[in-house]
Amino acid sequence: MSSTIIMQPTAPAVDAAHSFAAYAGLAADEIHERIRAARAALGQRLVILGHHYQQDEVIQHADFRGDSLKLAQQGMQVDGVAHMVFCGVHFMAETADILSPPEVSVTLPDLGAGCSMADMADLPSVEICWEELTEVVGDTVTPITYINSGADLKAFCGRNEGIVCTSSNAARILEWGFARRERVLFFPDQHLGRNTALDMGVSADQIVVWDPALELGGNTEAALQQARVILWAGHCSVHQMFLPEHVDQFRATYPDIKIVAHPECSREVVEKSDATGSTEAILRIIRESPKGTRWAVGTELNLVQRINAEDPHHEVHFLSPTYCVCSTMNRIDPPHLLWTLENLVAGQVVNPIVVEEPDR
Repeated sequence: MSSTIIMQPTAPAVDAAHSFAAYAGLAADEIHERIRAARAALGQRLVILGHHYQQDEVIQHADFRGDSLKLAQQGMQVDGVAHMVFCGVHFMAETADILSPPEVSVTLPDLGAGCSMADMADLPSVEICWEELTEVVGDTVTPITYINSGADLKAFCGRNEGIVCTSSNAARILEWGFARRERVLFFPDQHLGRNTALDMGVSADQIVVWDPALELGGNTEAALQQARVILWAGHCSVHQMFLPEHVDQFRATYPDIKIVAHPECSREVVEKSDATGSTEAILRIIRESPKGTRWAVGTELNLVQRINAEDPHHEVHFLSPTYCVCSTMNRIDPPHLLWTLENLVAGQVVNPIVVEEPDR
């Protein structure tokens, strides 16, 4: 009596913390084959999370794709998960670690994958701002940080009776803040804060920008006392690329076109757009529009190209004539993903993201 042995795919064994240099020159086909093998070896213990702005070569291996908070929540829904590999940027992996139990490892394949917007607000600068504001307007400010920020700034808000918002719930969060105090300090993205506040009916003369390089953020005491919203002087390097003249150019070329922009775009772009929303909202708006609708989309290029490739019912254009991707997001590439996974197969967690107390 004979028997057949079915061989399961296995990943090549590697030494603990094997150097990334061994992966940098591998051919693309070999990289993707070995990624699939490592995934199979890790089984349900592994979940790969891919942010919408990630490049296609990486997103094809993701178990889930979405916005940062949604991805962290989806990762925890997998029974038996032991390792979450976050193909995004640093603050996103921090969020996943905060939401996950200690026994689940969270890995960022390249620690250089940061966020230029998040880096525009650091804890020492925010604490100085808070002290100066308190001297001028007293205990009348609710701190609100966008989820695109470091864990220490989220913890700062918690310590000072503040809160964290996303691009989807920013209006509800500002309402929450105003219900508690007269003013809000919103960081690090000034455009999301401004667009949300103006849409809620806050007047432009009640909104000021705080430049951390200047005394009182570059404001007079009178301006701060009049303000209801104090915006940090931060922005997204991708979304600031979209300009109102880009909207005008598309409308001149395609009179029937619809424009949808991310709320991290400037006020001038948002005002000229037909719709505004988070990346998830943009996907929904396009998907639910009548077939044949032509869209120009003001958000990151990888996502726009993916929408166009995957949606045969709509014509989708990138709003800017200059192709701009999130360069730090693109630091996560197939070689780094493979290096991360094969080390996990070998029992070694490389590039762990661990948010320590008191920032959890």
